[in-house]
Amino acid sequence: MADATDDRLRLLIERVERLEEEKKGIADDIRDVYAEAKAVGYDAKIMRQIVRLRKMKPDDRSEMEMLLDTYKAALGLG
Repeated sequence: MADATDDRLRLLIERVERLEEEKKGIADDIRDVYAEAKAVGYDAKIMRQIVRLRKMKPDDRSEMEMLLDTYKAALGLG
C-alpha cells in the first residue's frame, strides 16, 4: 500500500510542478504584454490598476471608489 501512496504523492507533486511551470510562462507572457503596451506609450501601472478594478464585482468597486473619494476629501485631495 505504501508504494501506491508514494506513487500518488509523486504524481501529485509532478502535477504541481508542471502547473508552476505553466504559471511562470503565463506570468512571463503578461509581463511581455505590459512591456509592449509601455513601448507604444501606455502606462503599465495604470493598466494593472484597471485590470484589478475589472476583476472586482461592481458593488465592491463602487464601495471602494466611494471610500477612496471620502478619504481623498478628508485629506484635501478631492
